[in-house]
Amino acid sequence: MNTLTNRQKEIFDFIKLKISNEGYPPTRMEISEFFGFKSPNAAEDHLKALKKKGFIDILSGTSRGISLSVHDDSIPLIGLVSAGSPMLAEENVEKRIPALPISSHGIDYYLRVKGDSMIDVGIFDNDLIAVNKDLKVKKNTIVIARIDDDVTVKTLIEISNNKVVLKAENKDYDDIVINPKKVNLNFEGTCVGLIRNIS
Repeated sequence: MNTLTNRQKEIFDFIKLKISNEGYPPTRMEISEFFGFKSPNAAEDHLKALKKKGFIDILSGTSRGISLSVHDDSIPLIGLVSAGSPMLAEENVEKRIPALPISSHGIDYYLRVKGDSMIDVGIFDNDLIAVNKDLKVKKNTIVIARIDDDVTVKTLIEISNNKVVLKAENKDYDDIVINPKKVNLNFEGTCVGLIRNIS
């Protein structure tokens, strides 16, 4: 598959984000307005280029006739998460990397780990963890939790209506104890694999 220009990648990511968040692709007009094009024709030219390179399919006769190509099996890598934004928001995506057979579960995104709070289970600073956002959150699994606007990776050791305990796998850190009725807590996914850059 051919590589994309920076602008083509931006448009491709916008299309995927729109489909992910709203369940349908953008119109040419929406693409034009988002990127400041003077007319939908500019958007159409970029869409034709994406189709030619094998990233999307264009269906004629409909304003939202855009679908992602089945050939695109790359997965977004999430870096530093912007406060309050969805995990897969465009500003959080560092790049896309090919899907690797590291998990029997589906992988929705990779998350770049910051810090040393999980070193006792072999997760180190700058590792990439593979995340499935649809697996049911269970005790004694490594989860990605959003506490108010902060995103953290911890082991879930207790969960009830009144109390959630997230354990740091490093004796230098205290457990995070939360009352979900008083703090905004959301689980963004479960860790299903790990990639380490050893270069």
